[in-house]
Amino acid sequence: MLHRVRKPDGEDFAPNRILEVTPTFLDAVITRVQEMGYLCLSLDEAVSRLAAGETGERFAVFTLDDGYRDNLTVAAPVFARHNVPFTVYLATSLPDGTAVLWWVLLEQVIGAARDLRVSFVDGEEVFSCASLAEKNAAWSAIYWRLRGGPEDHTRDEIIRLAVEHGIEPGRVTRELSMSWGEVRELAAHPLASIEAHTAGHFALAGLPEARAHDEIALGLARHEAELGLKPTHFSYPYGDPGSAGEREFALAARFGFRSATTTRKGLIRPSHRDRLTRLPRLSLNGDYQDVRIIEVLLSGLPFALARPLAGEAID
Repeated sequence: MLHRVRKPDGEDFAPNRILEVTPTFLDAVITRVQEMGYLCLSLDEAVSRLAAGETGERFAVFTLDDGYRDNLTVAAPVFARHNVPFTVYLATSLPDGTAVLWWVLLEQVIGAARDLRVSFVDGEEVFSCASLAEKNAAWSAIYWRLRGGPEDHTRDEIIRLAVEHGIEPGRVTRELSMSWGEVRELAAHPLASIEAHTAGHFALAGLPEARAHDEIALGLARHEAELGLKPTHFSYPYGDPGSAGEREFALAARFGFRSATTTRKGLIRPSHRDRLTRLPRLSLNGDYQDVRIIEVLLSGLPFALARPLAGEAID
């Protein structure tokens, strides 16, 4: 699982760096995965093999969430050099230009502020953001409290803070996201597939069931209207246990998706043929861009050790 692929910008305050890897690291990961004997498959082929119960060759699938422009301009050429298929799970509000990339906006707001008054659902709090240490502390405190609350409130509050600090949310979305023309260009790439990630990138478990249904349905409708194809695979926004659970797994199944991926950590096992709407993934974390970590993750040992302690957090 990846999100953004780009060269580092050199900023000291960069809490969203965990969602970014460099093209050099991606290149190294692909090389090492292949050296370890993994066959890099398209998502569709991998799901077909899993559903058929094949247990022969080990395989790997590369996926990117959301729909950032660098998926086309930076990541796609890396995959092309290796002739490796890849899937982009597209939240259609990004190319529509309506997405509120609130985690990006929060980083920019804290980066620009010396102090910040934030309204949470349980009251206001003021944070000092003068030094790098204070900015990092403010991020940790603000991000997780907003992430754990109603997402409509989170987005409204972040938009208010962004405007207050001279940051235009729509401009940020347009700068970072592919346009529909660029999505079509990527969709025409022989190695790429574009699949579903809802419309507005809301944590579905935090929404009433009817609204969660509509988020998926609207994403599918926009996708089909713009690209002429209906996605057959799905990824849950955020994808952690608090954002996607049994209700959402059942919802994905009712939509008829061949597969649905989470951000729960783990390897695909033969037993997942019966759990295709709750597949785990390995995240490439931008804070740990060391190819040796990939070898450890692919061994499965960290997940085997963690499973008895974490329960449903590890699949």
